Amino acid sequence: MVLLLYVAYEWGYDKQSKNYKNTFVVLTHQKSASGINSHNTTPGVLADEIRNKVPGLTRVSHFSYPENHLITHKNNNFRNAAIYADTAFAQLMDYKFLKGNPAKALKEVHSIVLTETMAKNLFGNEDPINQTVRFENLKPLKVDAVIADLPKNSSIQFDYLLPWKLFGEENPGLFDGGWGSNYCQTIVELQNNKFFAAADKLLHTFYIKNQKDDLTQYSLHPLEKWHLYSDFVNGKSVGGKIDQVRIFFLLAFCILLIACVNFMNLSTARSEKRAKEVGVRKAIGSSRKALVGQFMIESVMLAILGMIVAFVFIELSLPYFNSLLRIDLSINYWDWKFWSTLLCLTLVTGIIAGSYPAFYLSSFQPVQVLKGFKIAGSASLSVRQVLVVFQFVFAVCLIICTAVIYQQLNFIKNKSIGYNKNNLVEIAIQGPLLNNEQKLNTLKDQLLKSAAVSDVSFFGTSLTQYGNNTFGVDWQGKNKEENVLFNVRSTGYEFVKTIKGELSAGREFSSGHIDTANVMVNETAVKTMGLKNPVGTLIRLYGQPVTIIGVMKDFVMESPYEQARPIIHYYNMTYATVILARISNVGNPGESLQKIKAIVSAANPGFPVDLKFADDNFEKKFQNEKLVGKIANWFGGFAVFISCLGLLGLALYMAEQRKKEISIRKVLGASNLNIITLLNKDFIKLVAIANVIAFPLAYIIVTRWLSAYSYRVAVSVLPFVIALTLSLIIAILTVSVQSVKVAKANPADALKYE
Repeated sequence: MVLLLYVAYEWGYDKQSKNYKNTFVVLTHQKSASGINSHNTTPGVLADEIRNKVPGLTRVSHFSYPENHLITHKNNNFRNAAIYADTAFAQLMDYKFLKGNPAKALKEVHSIVLTETMAKNLFGNEDPINQTVRFENLKPLKVDAVIADLPKNSSIQFDYLLPWKLFGEENPGLFDGGWGSNYCQTIVELQNNKFFAAADKLLHTFYIKNQKDDLTQYSLHPLEKWHLYSDFVNGKSVGGKIDQVRIFFLLAFCILLIACVNFMNLSTARSEKRAKEVGVRKAIGSSRKALVGQFMIESVMLAILGMIVAFVFIELSLPYFNSLLRIDLSINYWDWKFWSTLLCLTLVTGIIAGSYPAFYLSSFQPVQVLKGFKIAGSASLSVRQVLVVFQFVFAVCLIICTAVIYQQLNFIKNKSIGYNKNNLVEIAIQGPLLNNEQKLNTLKDQLLKSAAVSDVSFFGTSLTQYGNNTFGVDWQGKNKEENVLFNVRSTGYEFVKTIKGELSAGREFSSGHIDTANVMVNETAVKTMGLKNPVGTLIRLYGQPVTIIGVMKDFVMESPYEQARPIIHYYNMTYATVILARISNVGNPGESLQKIKAIVSAANPGFPVDLKFADDNFEKKFQNEKLVGKIANWFGGFAVFISCLGLLGLALYMAEQRKKEISIRKVLGASNLNIITLLNKDFIKLVAIANVIAFPLAYIIVTRWLSAYSYRVAVSVLPFVIALTLSLIIAILTVSVQSVKVAKANPADALKYE
């Protein structure tokens, strides 16, 4: 049920708005030499083009990516996520307005819309409507409205909304880029899905008509698939989070199924004890149908009792799983869907678990069982063996998959990333420091003089963040028919030294040179351009001639799972957004951190210091894989435990059936070790068969999973050896618990009644 709650949470992503089925996100598909790069960043002019030309349109809106900005009221100040949006955005997304007029929201340039929590943080119990907050300690903004907090399972997350016109005011020149400037997201609501095909086809032509000789296209992607189907290869959707959801759903189903298998095993193992009951009931006139009904009711009643216990465990375990998954799973007691699912799950479990025992036990002939007919024949035994093999196939597959997940995670984490992330901090540039090279250089000098840091530089984005890219790079010998996408970053002096990267040729930007017309590139960019002697080569960036002065060795910047992309570093402090500082090895790191915060705070009064460690940011890149690994660990452990219970049930049955045989063997001189070996031998065979079946299945699963990564570990024999060893040890220990008990029993107890 916990797994199904998670599946339901993920499945409900972006489905909160009333018309989500008719709402679409605009995707950009940029064709380049390496394939088609798909993303949801669009030019600002696209929304007006859609509004004027797309048939069947209800609304269209564009909005910025969330960015942290300072917002202040009296002594309360917060640096939280903000989105710039036009007036149609809140209505299109169907946000619930708690206060204020939705029709007037975001119409005034200096206005703001707060979420409920943000309003409480700033104003407490006061009414925030028409009150004033300060934005970046500079501009007063009037509170127009308050909306309900956003659901966690929404792809668009923010703490407050700002007007689109304010975006232009804050970023002069941004709106002048036309079709060549991608800086926002565009979302479209159609009247109904009948208009989708025509609208999507029309969107394909917009860019080509406005930007000649460019093969970029737009397409509509359903809002309800934005989160689950986010991965694209060459412009085609290939899945995404939906794959993980399917895995968890399958995991829930299989765990429940092996529990049902256990019930079947244990019920049929008790067949001899219930055989006489069946015989007597049939002899006094009971029909087989009535017996089947009785056994099915017993099974369903046990399932209902199990549901009550499970319900208690769900409530107890949800806080842990919420902290593990970093989401907010909860049980809505007033939701009929939850109770319907739980009840249906219970009934189906009871029926599946009870079906085989019911039909098997009710098939006994009364004359035969009352005369002492032995129920356990080879056929019934083989069915139980098949069920145990099935359980261990699933358990072995889980052990192998979990081992490979951790191998892949360790491989990526231990792979060289091209720079030293330890003791490297990133400080957000905000307020008066933004676009002010003089103040930034003064701050740099103060940090270095404090001895709290050994090196300082600046960068256009966080080291691990996706950022600006362009096709606007030309060089001699370039194939004019090929579009090559380059990452571009504003980079400060001594950048390579600060991050402890490496130069393979040339030099980096430094204060001893004038580098406004120079650039650095990485090794991938050199290979892409086919340059033999890159240092000193003249290329064109955005149509302007620039000279390559240095070549950096590739380093991991955006995704540790993907190959390095070509990148061009240019020197322009106007676009720097992050201070990079390496904490000095001399002195106490904690004291150094306090010094850094004090210096930055003094240089930028009124703005809280937004400081993050580079290794923490890097660690977040592995959150999804760590989550899958932990889930596989927990529920894989449950699967193995349940499989052991099934094996124990079969061992109990076998020991009971062979009690006389074992007693005779002991009388004739067999040792306890001989008896234990005899009983374990059959079960080891079953586990070995399960491994033989599981190995190829697990290999197919892990190979497919690893294929999604550019950098991946080779599938080695180690996970399979671990799975084989663990399954055998678990089986031997489980069976031996009963085997030792039987081997130590007094043979007279089993033989004396003869």
